[in-house]
Amino acid sequence: MRNVFEQLDSMNGWLRVLIVLACGTFPPCSQHAPAAPSPNIVLIYADDLGYGDVTCYNAAAKVPTPNIDRLASRGMRFTDAHSPSTVCTPSRYGVMTGRMPFRLDYRGVFTGVGGPCLITPDRLTLPEMLRQKGYATAMSGKWHIGMTFLDHDGEPVYQASKKRGVELVRHADLSRRIEAGPLAHGFDRFFGTACCPTTDWLYAWIDGDRIPVQPTVIRDRATLPNHAYSRDCRPGLLAPDFDLEEVDLIFLEKSKEFLKQHVTDHPEQPFFLFHSTQAVHLPSLASKRFQGRTDVGPHGDFLFEMDHIVGELVGTLEQIGAADNTLVILSSDNGPEVLTTITMRADHGHDGAHPWRGLKRDQWEGGHRVPFIACWPGHIPAGSTVDETICQTDIMHTCAAIVGFNLPTDAAEDSFNLLPVFLGEATSQPIRPYTLHQTANLALAIRRGPWKYLDHQGSGGNNYARSGLNQYALPETAATAAGQLYNLDDDPGETTNLYFQHPDKVQELKALLEQSKMSGRSRP
Repeated sequence: MRNVFEQLDSMNGWLRVLIVLACGTFPPCSQHAPAAPSPNIVLIYADDLGYGDVTCYNAAAKVPTPNIDRLASRGMRFTDAHSPSTVCTPSRYGVMTGRMPFRLDYRGVFTGVGGPCLITPDRLTLPEMLRQKGYATAMSGKWHIGMTFLDHDGEPVYQASKKRGVELVRHADLSRRIEAGPLAHGFDRFFGTACCPTTDWLYAWIDGDRIPVQPTVIRDRATLPNHAYSRDCRPGLLAPDFDLEEVDLIFLEKSKEFLKQHVTDHPEQPFFLFHSTQAVHLPSLASKRFQGRTDVGPHGDFLFEMDHIVGELVGTLEQIGAADNTLVILSSDNGPEVLTTITMRADHGHDGAHPWRGLKRDQWEGGHRVPFIACWPGHIPAGSTVDETICQTDIMHTCAAIVGFNLPTDAAEDSFNLLPVFLGEATSQPIRPYTLHQTANLALAIRRGPWKYLDHQGSGGNNYARSGLNQYALPETAATAAGQLYNLDDDPGETTNLYFQHPDKVQELKALLEQSKMSGRSRP
């Protein structure tokens, strides 16, 4: 895998020039002057939180989200924001590096003690960039980009190719230091989990690069709530201090602890906090404090807990006097989970993907169009709504502009500067000339203006012939087409494939996609 990474990273310069010449004029990449002093930055990254799960995006949502709505009322709400992928591991890579994850040629997601880390040692990351500008950096929550666990002989366990699942966890020496995790990629502090906290082969806290309390027993299913949203929970190895129902409140306490301690000990130093939740990924195991708090079932309670977490983090910023000089960004790693959405639609009339076609894993909008809210008092216009097409890879370039960091050409290759949009400045052209999309299977798509081209048939992710999903399958309007073409202005539900009606547009977008793949970048 690393050889592939190195080949992509060492792409010849003339190819990078080629894409600039081939794609026409781009918006300028000039950096804005940083605020004085540099703002703190808090990135709240939810898991499987759909566009329709939040009431400020979906008035028909059945679960109240007053804290997220309040954040939007104080800042900017983006209606056309996209995760880098339709599943969690690659999306997190995209956020951390400003680079589209399909360039790694990696499929799927990590589980248990899987690795190696997708971020190579020589790649600049968002936290490392901010650390170079004097920021303290901390992360709480799920990492899920890969780590290197060692066995008792000091060898990486991911090389034990015949071992899987809990067997691979048992093969690891969990008392050893874990290599190539968050501390190796720009974070000063980390408390969280290697992969999905409550649906994994390893249920244990990682503090820094160590597991302080070793897992000793297999997770007992009988100790957990039994409902339609609680079954996505692997029989992994469990540490005695790891309570699957309290995971998100533990992450919250660690983030609040960092914020309070840092402002007390280093009041003049800006900070970056990446708070990565388990909520609202299956299994929907809300804290006991939130069970039964809504009339929308266990997943509704979990959504309500997610909103509470946002309120607590923002409230802590206000309590420590940091709110006025902190940029808070809230978004999600992909669209809502299949089982969650199907069951919530049937039982409670709640549609986490509303109003889009598709779900988590799908290339259609419901798989990657997600909530994205940015709040920065005195800079971002309060109560504003923006329809600019953006991607979460843009967070890195935007933060670089805010702090005055000049990005090298071999970093953040798919990241664009959103600061003019944040500041409410009029721009003559879209910030992004086009946007790339991908699934976990590396099915690719490209969007330019209202036109979206999917370089494949079907969803690119879920099988809509499967029971449960087949009720949402739409009639094929171009069954023999090799790809799909939609005009989202005219057809936001992606119901009519225009592949044969507009062959020139198909050719144009496919050529642009191929150029971006060949050059290794979309940023000039």
